[in-house]
Amino acid sequence: MNERIVLLIPALNPEDKLLDVIDNVKNEGFTGPIVLVDDGSREEVKNTIFKAAEDKGAIVIHHARNLGKGRALKNGFNDVLVRFPDCIGVITADADGQHLAQDIVKCADILDKNPNDLILGCRDFDKSNVPGKSVAGNKFTRLSMRFLCGVNVKDTQTGLRGIPREFMMHLLDIPGERFDYETNMLLETRIEKINITQYDIETVYFEQNRKSNYRPLIDSVRIFMIFLKFCMSSLIGCIVDIALFTVFNILLKMSGMDIRISIPTATFLARVISAFTNYMLNKKVVFKTKNEKSNSAVKYAILCILQLSLSAGLVLILKTSFGGVETLWKILVDVCLFFASFQIQRRFIF
Repeated sequence: MNERIVLLIPALNPEDKLLDVIDNVKNEGFTGPIVLVDDGSREEVKNTIFKAAEDKGAIVIHHARNLGKGRALKNGFNDVLVRFPDCIGVITADADGQHLAQDIVKCADILDKNPNDLILGCRDFDKSNVPGKSVAGNKFTRLSMRFLCGVNVKDTQTGLRGIPREFMMHLLDIPGERFDYETNMLLETRIEKINITQYDIETVYFEQNRKSNYRPLIDSVRIFMIFLKFCMSSLIGCIVDIALFTVFNILLKMSGMDIRISIPTATFLARVISAFTNYMLNKKVVFKTKNEKSNSAVKYAILCILQLSLSAGLVLILKTSFGGVETLWKILVDVCLFFASFQIQRRFIF
């Protein structure tokens, strides 16, 4: 076992199972340092469980109050990087004993052989002992991340991860203070081009996971803020586009311009202004592109040209074929183009 790999465990009011984790990983041959982050536990827990963990050789970092799992991980990363500057990386695990010692040691072995990869220990959510909220939460996030973000992993919420040193350094800067941080970590692999290595682990739950601090509804809102931001950005661009299209179309028709010219012209003028608004929002707020030298503006301009051509052409076809109000046809067409646009922007532009 490589002694330059650190086991990092964030914990909030842990029970005796935390001490079992420490004993069991050592019995399985783990020889690296063990760092615990006490995320604002009760005083009696600090004086019993964490004191016993220190007696077993673990290093304990204390938070004065509960700051969230994301903050606990970031503070743990920082401590490990300062305390063990030559470390290969860390293995993160949960404090409740749901990650078996052999799976933790296996994660360390895989990280040792793949020191640049993010390692994920993935549970089998088709087993009968998995609580319903865990099944629903994981499958929802898994499908969303695959189709909306291009990150294809079997277990999006796993706490058993092997994180290489350089990626750990980078993760100190990404947002997220609670469970959303672990999802942001997965999204960051796309930006930083970090390969993900997955392996199967035993699926263990105690008392149907009732003591878990994960709150599906509240934390899902935090997790999917990137999707909400994109929708809001698109909505703002859409409102600007529709409003300007309507105004330009009315003015052009009042001037006596033929409908075959007024619709494409109004579409073009509205799209140029709304596209610039949408581009800046997506670059700075949604996808947060860091490379200022990237040619994202050129790619986005090409996408806009294709979109406005399709939008103008389809609106014209629908108007001349079925009649009706141009603005309503435009809304229908642009909603359909929205989904294709997101995938193109995510994959090829930002």
